[in-house]
Amino acid sequence: MKKHHIIFACSLIFLLLFYKEDLGVNLAVFGLVLTGFVCYFFQDRFSERSHLILVVTSVLSCLAFAWYGDFASFLALALSVLFLQFKTQDPKLKIVQMFPLVFLNGITSLGRVLMFKQWLPEQKIHNNFAKKLVAFFVIPAIFLVLFFIVYSFGSDHFSSLFTDYTLDINLGNLIIIGILGFYISFSFWNYWVPEVCYEKNELLDNEFSNIAEVKNQNTFSFLDLDFERKSGVITLLLLNLMLLVFIVTYNYEQFFEVVEKSKLSSDTHERVNSVIFSILMAVGVIMFYFKGGFNFDKQAVSLKKLAKLWIFLNGVLIVSTFIKNSEYVSFFGLTYKRLGVFAFLILAIIGLVYAFLKIRRQKTNAYLVNQMVWYFYGTVLLCSFVNWGNLITNYNISVNKGVEPRFLSDLNFNDDARRNYFLKNNLDGKTTEIRREETIEDYQNTTFLSKALYYEFLNKK
Repeated sequence: MKKHHIIFACSLIFLLLFYKEDLGVNLAVFGLVLTGFVCYFFQDRFSERSHLILVVTSVLSCLAFAWYGDFASFLALALSVLFLQFKTQDPKLKIVQMFPLVFLNGITSLGRVLMFKQWLPEQKIHNNFAKKLVAFFVIPAIFLVLFFIVYSFGSDHFSSLFTDYTLDINLGNLIIIGILGFYISFSFWNYWVPEVCYEKNELLDNEFSNIAEVKNQNTFSFLDLDFERKSGVITLLLLNLMLLVFIVTYNYEQFFEVVEKSKLSSDTHERVNSVIFSILMAVGVIMFYFKGGFNFDKQAVSLKKLAKLWIFLNGVLIVSTFIKNSEYVSFFGLTYKRLGVFAFLILAIIGLVYAFLKIRRQKTNAYLVNQMVWYFYGTVLLCSFVNWGNLITNYNISVNKGVEPRFLSDLNFNDDARRNYFLKNNLDGKTTEIRREETIEDYQNTTFLSKALYYEFLNKK
């Protein structure tokens, strides 16, 4: 099957799945179709273990979306299928290039679809074909229409055979879904990679390819390497001293200073936000000083030691924040935000570990980015597979923290636990609970392709 055949086939499948339907099981089925087509038509390119892993994660992500139908599972499905397609068709390109290419193709596909010679094969139309078309279709159709009009005037019963019924077709919806399906299928199977992506791909390699040239590179044209090295030492020394003072004051405020209960939540969020920006800037500092020559500079021993100390102190900051967030959870229970803080802190620790390895193993900045893309993807998968709303509800009920009715009613996919707890304690989430129950009822009463299967296994209230 040629590329244009796959595009039209996927467009038709999309139309059948989404016509007069909302987003639900249909998207999961479409994702499985795309995964299956990639596996079947490009199986000869499956040369690495990562291909098999991406096939598995694509299938699991589709099943997760069929079950939950939420944004996390949608993001996991989209990333999994796109990663699989990108890794299969352009294995030499770094996966991080997928993000700008998706955005670029989302725009350029609108124009490239009109360049028929690029995706449709040239077919010669012989005279015999034209003759057959006129003889077997055009002429009979003309006579058929003319005689139908004549016979319709002569017999009401004959006319009613063709006019006394209407097709239940929403033409507007059919056209929009058809165009959208073709646009998605075309962009997915016939995406465009500019030549510059191949030319600059080596810049995203994990290893330096031109070590001799990199050794003599300086960041600022008005500073030679010796001054730049000393500047880096002074900067990192001062940053370490400032971070050390910040860690002391930060931990004092968190663990020893008495804070009013009403201000505890806002104060904690402010401190966590400062830690988030601190970690991001810390990684930025490492990437700034060790983007090139200082990785191989034998005279940059002090700079490397200070950079490793900087990484260690940021690690201490993360650990203290982790402990405080855990303490906060023990006092007030779990929430999505507090779980998100844990997720970020874990990713931050991983990022600092790779920043340390980058310096020690003399890797490029792209090495750090390439590794973290996969950990971010893994985090998205974890978010889509686990029922966090139910986990939060069960934990909070078990410790009797964070069990306000409106809060529990506002969580997703916790309905059995929430209903049982409300019934047992005679609680009412009021408008939030009413809205939640209406959502459940809407999902249970919709057509199969628009469902989120999770709601099919809930009892009607």
